[in-house]
Amino acid sequence: MIPPIVRRGLLLAPLMWLAGCDTVVLNPSGDIAAQQAHLVVVSTLLMLLIIVPVMFLICLFAWRYRKSNTAAEYKPDWDHSTKLELLIWGAPLLIIIVLGLITWIYTHLLDPYRPLSRIDENRPIAAGVKPLEIQVVSMDWKWMFIYPEQGIATVNELVTPIDVPVRFHMTSSTVMNAFYIPALAGMVYTMPSMETQLNAVMNKVGVYDGFSANYSGAGFSDMRFKYHGVKQADFDAWVAKTKANTTALTRAEFLALDKPTIKHPIMHFGSVDKGLYDRVLNRCVAEDAVCMNTMMHQDATRIKAAAAAKKLPEDVCEPTTVAATAQPIRKE
Repeated sequence: MIPPIVRRGLLLAPLMWLAGCDTVVLNPSGDIAAQQAHLVVVSTLLMLLIIVPVMFLICLFAWRYRKSNTAAEYKPDWDHSTKLELLIWGAPLLIIIVLGLITWIYTHLLDPYRPLSRIDENRPIAAGVKPLEIQVVSMDWKWMFIYPEQGIATVNELVTPIDVPVRFHMTSSTVMNAFYIPALAGMVYTMPSMETQLNAVMNKVGVYDGFSANYSGAGFSDMRFKYHGVKQADFDAWVAKTKANTTALTRAEFLALDKPTIKHPIMHFGSVDKGLYDRVLNRCVAEDAVCMNTMMHQDATRIKAAAAAKKLPEDVCEPTTVAATAQPIRKE
């Protein structure tokens, strides 16, 4: 027979598995992720204001009105209490209102497209500071990072200086994916033929995990990369070392890399074909491909010319306007 105290301990044993959980989401090193962690903590505490009393009252009522407790007051005809109704509905309503207000504020404050206003809670960004631009392309099954201002690129390795705002421009060469560095900021999707953005900053030197957070096929589990937050001097040295690499990221090289691979090794490119990211975005990396933005411009020009010939109103010639405002005509 197992002693009662041991049996109780065995019931708590599964909780030991939680000791291996990574708490980076609640202890991040980037300011945006830190604000998101604060939102998670505040929201959890607000919800516990309801959850904890409810769980306590469930146990209390079960104990107080157990069958063996003949001293408990018995009211079989009781059906209403205004005070109890106000408590049951009023408290959760107030908490929902507060949660909604906090969520609305943080939704706008932490908009990934919004330029940063601070390095951390104690340091605002000085006027005129320009963010580091990085172009991100999700591929099957690897990540490509292009530094347009430095003229270099990497595969499955990201390096940025700490305390410097970074603006990511992201797209996908294949299917929809999700760019996620828990220590830096929240998850943002990447989609073919579309661009998403993320503004973030890293505040501590270290090596962090980045990965795909959206299932995209057989190599999804290994679609990971290392993110290095380094000091400015170390970043400059890394850029110089990468630029010394004789391998160039040409259109042909990109097409070769775009083929599906699993556990792709880290690669560095000392130069990048001009406008390569825009070609990836507009799906015209191949020599004989027509860029989508060029095609749409030609279509719009052709529609305008046809409308002018028919003497149609100018706004009829704008496909985006028509698509956005067209409404079905209802016959009465």
